Amino acid sequence: QVRLVESGGGLVQAGGSLRLSCAASGNIYSINTMGWYRQAPGKQRELVASISSGGTTNYADAVGGRFTISRDNAKNTVYLQMNSLKPEDTAVYYCNADVVVRFPRYTNNYWGQGTQVTVSS
Repeated sequence: QVRLVESGGGLVQAGGSLRLSCAASGNIYSINTMGWYRQAPGKQRELVASISSGGTTNYADAVGGRFTISRDNAKNTVYLQMNSLKPEDTAVYYCNADVVVRFPRYTNNYWGQGTQVTVSS
């Protein structure tokens, strides 16, 4: 089985910074794309940023220039550095990964349990 565990959420004032981490563990052969999504109350879950196994990144327009996604393939971990946070960034942030399972060999998509980020004005 594969598990994604997020950490780093919390309460911060507008203009502040937070760094989220997501570590994947379990029966992992390799990980393709990893990403961060968020869901605010009453809204649909949306993509924040993603990063391929080769390091190609993609950002939502709302966070471009403020957030940076990175990964450590040796640790099966993805990070999201969030700077210049705004109240509208308040949401539950979820980690997502396309994992190639070691045995039997197949690819599956996994979600973390989510971590709350609250930005006060």
